[in-house]
Parts: sequence; C-alpha cells; structure tokens
Amino acid sequence: MPARVEEVHHARQEGVTFMTLHNPVEYIGDEHGHVSAMRLQRMELGEPDASGRRSPVPVEGDIVELPVDLVIVSVGVSPNPIVPSSIKGLDVSRRGTIVVDDELMQSSISDIYAGGDIVRGGATVILAMGDGRRAALSMAEALLSKNK
Repeated sequence: MPARVEEVHHARQEGVTFMTLHNPVEYIGDEHGHVSAMRLQRMELGEPDASGRRSPVPVEGDIVELPVDLVIVSVGVSPNPIVPSSIKGLDVSRRGTIVVDDELMQSSISDIYAGGDIVRGGATVILAMGDGRRAALSMAEALLSKNK
C-alpha cells in the first residue's frame, strides 16, 4: 500500500512493524473461536512482466505463523463495495462508504467498527491509523463494559 515517507516514520514511532512480501493464507482460532494466530506465506519478487513490473510470487514452503489476538484486514486503496452492501442494516453513505460515529468509529450495527478508506473514501495511512486507534479504544471500552 503506498505511503508517504512521513507516514512510515510516524507508524514506526507508534511501534508498527512492517512485514513486506508476506501474504496471509490462514487465520487460526482458539477453542473459544477467537483468533490466536495467522499464517503468512513469504513472497519474493518474480521476473519482470512485459511492462517491467515484478509481481510477488510465493517462496515455496516458507510459511510464518504469527501469534495475534486481533486481525484488521486492510487491503487496497479504495473501499470494496461488496462489504458495506452485503451487511443488512448497515448505514452506508451515497458514496458507498460505511457511516460511523466520528469519535467511536462505531457503525449503525453496534458490533461493527470501521475506519480508513471504507469510511473516508481514499485517504492517507495516517488518517486510517487514527481511525483504527479510535475504533480499537471504543472496542476495548465496549468489551470491558460487557464484562462488568
């Protein structure tokens, strides 16, 4: 995903670790159905095509298992219209983006939070990261209040 130099710098300051040329192939759940790990296929750049572009190709047998407790899927640079249109009861804008509360990042369906391009349309990584942080805090508060 394209990013400006300062966006990468700020992300690293926030503790983000970039794993380039890795492709998710499996999400692993624990006995309670919660995500506990994901498997990533290591990739390498293949031979250039007719345009000179080198596309990623799998490194045979090189799978990495990464322990996780949350997975946020974030791919592409424009929202996928299938996601918001396929969830009954989800408020969607005229542009096809998910409508959320600007502070909580919570949608019209209480357990669905959204941010980044699916809310804003095409925007910067920094804005998406801020949305993700607000959504994560809101999710944590909601989960903690349910467990009281």
